[in-house]
Amino acid sequence: MKLKLKKIDAIIVVALIVVAGLFLYRAGYISLPLFDGEVTPPDDENVTIPPPEISTPPNSFIPSFRRDVSPEDEGVHYDKIRISREWWYFGAVFNDEDSELKGWSVSISFNHMALGDLLGTLKPDLLVVTLHGENGESFGGMVNKKRYLGILNSGTLMASSPGVNVEFEDSWAEGEYPNWHVHAEDKDIDNSHEIVIDLDYKTSSLPIWTIGTRAFDKSKSSIANYLFTGCEVTGTVEIDGEEFIVKGTGHHEHSWSPKTVTTGLINGWDWFHVTLDNGWNIYESNYYPVPQFVSSKTSRINPFGTLLITTDNGETMTELKNVDLKITREDNKIFPLVRMPADFSITAKPSLNPIYVVSQSLLYGTNTKLDVNIEIENSYNKIWKFPTYVGMKVGACMVEGTLSWSDDEGEHQISINGIGVSWSMRALL
Repeated sequence: MKLKLKKIDAIIVVALIVVAGLFLYRAGYISLPLFDGEVTPPDDENVTIPPPEISTPPNSFIPSFRRDVSPEDEGVHYDKIRISREWWYFGAVFNDEDSELKGWSVSISFNHMALGDLLGTLKPDLLVVTLHGENGESFGGMVNKKRYLGILNSGTLMASSPGVNVEFEDSWAEGEYPNWHVHAEDKDIDNSHEIVIDLDYKTSSLPIWTIGTRAFDKSKSSIANYLFTGCEVTGTVEIDGEEFIVKGTGHHEHSWSPKTVTTGLINGWDWFHVTLDNGWNIYESNYYPVPQFVSSKTSRINPFGTLLITTDNGETMTELKNVDLKITREDNKIFPLVRMPADFSITAKPSLNPIYVVSQSLLYGTNTKLDVNIEIENSYNKIWKFPTYVGMKVGACMVEGTLSWSDDEGEHQISINGIGVSWSMRALL
């Protein structure tokens, strides 16, 4: 008796043979016959060569509570009785190839100062709008104006919550993570020029708290500071009626402090935010608890110093707390015994302080070290003389040096080059 296969059965048999053959081929039991003809090499234009891997320094372990911000954190805090000062700061370097002001930098800051910060002026509301070009161009400056004593939001600067919502006359900033818009007009700051700046800030990374007394509910802290680094910045800058489209990298910082922190406790600071040629960002802040006429040339490890390095616009951080900043050159005297710094050298390593063991734990044994020189290229200086005796200097800076570390692949050292923004303050008392 002959077995007759139906059409459907034949299809199933063929399918089984094909599947079995593919299985045996993938398993290596059979191989395809060699091809005797010529093989056409692939078109070079269609070949994608992966970029070489770039070595990056080891990252610090940053607890999650230091990388979280709420709309309440971004809003106003000086409405609380124990908070006397609060600053919202936006800085940027226009380093994008498509920017019409490539190589320029901008600093915009809305500052609710403590009444005693500018002693004798009765004008503690401060606005900073500075613009610095790569060839020495300088526009804008800073101005402080009146506030009525004891009446909330009765001065020139006004702010509210939630989110960033602050204004100073016709200048303002608003938004909340991850987007902000800043509008600044120099008005009577720069009598020689008319400056109008509109910038959009956008970030894809979380912030980092550099100062804070609570693990949670940062807004309840009496002293705090956080920043977003590596922000994408786009917008326009209008100088004397001529408008320029600008693009670059920036950062947004927000801080507040209580009445107990006075110029008697913090007598100055040096602060930098730098964008490197390779796209990395460096942030450094150094606070001085003693007058600088005593220690302007003293090199010491400052417990109030912080240095952050990010290779991915803030996604990961290398935090160095052992910061040694030296002032290598000073400007002319602005008032007796005190000079404003012009150039710096910075050496930074992981801290050996047990307080920072958690965040520094991943850096132990890596020999991570930053060694750079910072030169203030172009700046605006503001001096409040008797009886205030406070000086501020906001400008553009150039950075060069090296960053070194060790890992499983060996020793690494890369060159550091970039441009950024800087801010120094000195108080006599």
